[in-house]
Amino acid sequence: MRVILYTGKGGVGKTTVSAATALRASELGHRTIVLSTDPAHSLSDAFAIQIGSKAKELGKNLYGEEIDVYKEITNNWGRIESYIKLLLESQGLNEVMAEELATLPGMEELFSLLKLLEFKQAETYDTAIIDCAPTASTIRLLSFPEIFQWYMDKFFNIGRKIAKIVRPAAEKLTRIPFPKDEVYASIEQVYLKMIKIKELLLDNSTTTIRLVVNPEKMVINESQRAYTYLNMFGFTVDAVVVNKIYPQEVNTSYLSNWLEIQNRHIKHISRLFHGTPIFKSILYDKEMVGTNALSKFAAGLFEDADPTACFNREPPVKITKKGNSFVLMIKLPGVNKEDISLLTSGDELIIKIKNFQRNLTLPRALQTRQIKEATTEDDWLKISFV
Repeated sequence: MRVILYTGKGGVGKTTVSAATALRASELGHRTIVLSTDPAHSLSDAFAIQIGSKAKELGKNLYGEEIDVYKEITNNWGRIESYIKLLLESQGLNEVMAEELATLPGMEELFSLLKLLEFKQAETYDTAIIDCAPTASTIRLLSFPEIFQWYMDKFFNIGRKIAKIVRPAAEKLTRIPFPKDEVYASIEQVYLKMIKIKELLLDNSTTTIRLVVNPEKMVINESQRAYTYLNMFGFTVDAVVVNKIYPQEVNTSYLSNWLEIQNRHIKHISRLFHGTPIFKSILYDKEMVGTNALSKFAAGLFEDADPTACFNREPPVKITKKGNSFVLMIKLPGVNKEDISLLTSGDELIIKIKNFQRNLTLPRALQTRQIKEATTEDDWLKISFV
């Protein structure tokens, strides 16, 4: 099953692009579903059809679903959430606060993505198009499986063993409730799903991400940061969509300055995302709502291309051998060397860029080696191990 995730700053037109991509894919004969993981769903508005939380047929080969976030949380996290609430309330927190803290940031979108595992296993669809939340939420969403896996690997087995040993005596001496075996079973089940969704998202033969941008300075800057962070976590960006470009027909005295500004920004986008295919769409003279308008939008955006194709398969993280040394390469365009912090701890390489950090588990070939040097060259961070 081909999976394409669209993300970008709020208001750039992600939903329109997602809906148009799904429609064009279905017109080309691909059995397609378009999903919204943004809690503020707007797919129904794009298609001018009430979609809802169950897969709804929108046309030949085309289905849509606005995932019920709270239902997915209950199904996947309910038993764990109940224990966390009980634990927090035992420490004096009121019920409302305990309920808020029992759900971790990013889980709403993440559990929505677990739907992909169901679709892949059932082989119901050829293509899944994901209309993601704005950029920051998407980065948190995509990095969550790896972070969750890190905590599970470090603490899960230890915590389970300790709980089995101390639970009988501790529950008599303290008011703190210890997790039962069914809570640990639920955590383990979520953990296994996390591993599977991580594998699916990192498999660039199946899954790629596309950035939707407008030719505006703030949007471009946020998209560049998103591109960097997505690469850092190993996700493949196979295309950039530049949306809402003023057509030359509006070259009046009032808008001539805007046209010049947009032209400069579009050239800047081409330089920033060099090597990544760029698709462009004009700002139409009306809202792109309904299947007819979306079909027109898709035709202008993709022209003769099949939108389900993978337009770039270069992995953003790779390892090469140079003599007796290994070089770990991570594509980080636009990042200055002084903004990067590196630290090794056991079998991990900790990479930090401003507010984002990744704990990268090194392959066995690198675990027994030391970092000789780290350089930035042609948009790549190159770390030599000897």
